[in-house]
Amino acid sequence: MEKFVIQGGTPLMGEVSISGAKNAAVAILPATILAADVCVVENLPAISDVLVSLRILSALGARVRMLNKNCYEIDTTHIRCAAVPDDLSRQMRASYYFLGALLGRFGSAQVAMPGGCDLGPRPIDQHLKAFTALGASDSVEYGRIHVESDRLRGAHVFFDTVSVGATMNAMLSAVRAEGQTVLENVAKEPHIVDLANFLNMMGADVRGAGTDCIKIRGVKAMHGCTYSIIPDQIEAGSFMVAAAMTGGNVLIRNVIPKHLEPITAKLELAGATVEEFDDAVRVYRNGDLLPLKIKTMPHPGFPTDMQPLMTVLLTIARGTSIITEGIWENRFRYVDELVRMGANIQVDGQVAVIEGVPELLAAPLRASDLRAGAALVVAALSASGTSEIEEIAHIERGYENLVGKLQGLGANVRRISVPAPSMPQAL
Repeated sequence: MEKFVIQGGTPLMGEVSISGAKNAAVAILPATILAADVCVVENLPAISDVLVSLRILSALGARVRMLNKNCYEIDTTHIRCAAVPDDLSRQMRASYYFLGALLGRFGSAQVAMPGGCDLGPRPIDQHLKAFTALGASDSVEYGRIHVESDRLRGAHVFFDTVSVGATMNAMLSAVRAEGQTVLENVAKEPHIVDLANFLNMMGADVRGAGTDCIKIRGVKAMHGCTYSIIPDQIEAGSFMVAAAMTGGNVLIRNVIPKHLEPITAKLELAGATVEEFDDAVRVYRNGDLLPLKIKTMPHPGFPTDMQPLMTVLLTIARGTSIITEGIWENRFRYVDELVRMGANIQVDGQVAVIEGVPELLAAPLRASDLRAGAALVVAALSASGTSEIEEIAHIERGYENLVGKLQGLGANVRRISVPAPSMPQAL
């Protein structure tokens, strides 16, 4: 059992480099299956979700070779199995991308109901809608999702809701289907575009990614390639918020500033200064933090993954802020932890009302999911005193070397091992 110990109150200063995008990596790695060839994937973040994806590929029969900690060579030529092991698929939500990739190559796939962060109901009905439109049948037996088709054919799919996962899975399954597929009401996040670029590098014909409509003309075969994943928009946003909240001055390198525009706009309204460069941003704050109104929405709106971090920032703003969560139902579960630190937050369904307080106070904390855990880290960096954060495995699903990067900015943070609680002996 491990936890973070953070002595707060030190402004973050210096430079930090952002890792590859988690949300792109967990779709691009399954996509290598479609090549039936050798792919080299660069700028992979060294995080647990990526390691699980690589283990799944190995379990399916791929040859995976690490070239360095952020670059892997993946040979999917000899994959014959289309069933993902249950224990691995349950370790992360994104294991469902193996459905689309395996269906696209083999015409069948089996994946256990995926795990990951509990943010409320996240049905895969829109994923299955796309598979069915392409000619696949589906069933759920003993907690496993089965999809299969004798022949995938292009189709027109209009999604009932905007879903990143369904958009990506539809793309993965359609690139080798016969004819043209038209996907409408799709997600437009940067990682959707990154997946499309990767598929095209392997010989697919995907057009319109980043817009409301994606058109895919199926190809009979694909091939390997070398590809570098985009920087992680949410990791960058996390360090931007941390710099603003601690009153620091941080140059954040290896970013695409355009991807950060929704975050940048809100930080500037909150009183921070954001300077943009070609592949970097500098964030600092001299005056008070100001209250905001935020509603999370699909891209290009404000990203739901940044909601916990902005909530933390606004706990010490001068005035009343209102945050409306427009994507997930259970995304305010972490608020009780902030209240333990002295925050004044009232939650009513999907709306949080935040009355700013002068400062947060250290407390023992527990991460409930990935982004909530990152938000608690930022809260502890700002707080007066020493905080301890448990359940850090959630955080390490999406942040590479978080302790090392924060220490490089002058933060007093340590990762320590503690003995697991012993079970009481039976009388």
